[in-house]
Amino acid sequence: MSIEARPLEGQVALVTGASRGIGRAVARALAQRGAFVAINYRTDVDAARSCLAEIEEAGGQGGLCPFDVGDAEAPANAIAALAKEQGRLDILVNNAGITRDGLLLRYREEDWQRTLEVNLGGAFRCSRVAARTMARARYGRIVNLSSVVASMGNAGQAAYAATKAGLEGMTRALARELASRSITVNAVAPGFIDTEMTAALPEEARAAYLAMIPLGRLGSTPEVAAAVGFLVSPEASYVTGHVLAVNGGLYT
Repeated sequence: MSIEARPLEGQVALVTGASRGIGRAVARALAQRGAFVAINYRTDVDAARSCLAEIEEAGGQGGLCPFDVGDAEAPANAIAALAKEQGRLDILVNNAGITRDGLLLRYREEDWQRTLEVNLGGAFRCSRVAARTMARARYGRIVNLSSVVASMGNAGQAAYAATKAGLEGMTRALARELASRSITVNAVAPGFIDTEMTAALPEEARAAYLAMIPLGRLGSTPEVAAAVGFLVSPEASYVTGHVLAVNGGLYT
């Protein structure tokens, strides 16, 4: 790959929840663009190692960065250690998230709390510690992974939708707060993407989702990763506080 095609050469990126799905695709895309990518995961070390192996086989660089984003202390300790080891942290992609679906009248309090702690609290904690390093360098890129359900809602996903809507609000607030330090904060809101989660859907449910999408197909993880790649690139230096929809026209 030519130097011109590696706009992130010399930069350090952290992608949370990077062992599979969208996070894995984002990690590979940022490494392909020249960044050293720290692959965050919570428990699946084999998947994380596999992601790192793919990056290295393609000529990229990276490392493993295990911690639970939903823990009160772990993100601060791990990210501070990463920034110290690498000497910098230029990019944070808050991708880690969970879904614990259920209808309102039967929804458990512990599922509500855990969804908020991981999806929203995790992004807040990671952003807080990463922003300290970025502010000192007077440069940074933060991208939060939201979802189309933040805008359109989805039955049985009150907790998940609430966290993603909150994430978009936090994106806009942090964009204003951190702009003076040359740190941009944006979000990408995917629609229905072809991942392990959607692959497990019953055929009739999958067909119903496809019927709702004007482009007539599910999105791919590389398409979402490309949107993240743009937002952390030099070309997006004047874009901040924006939520970029990648949903095939499902919701506009």
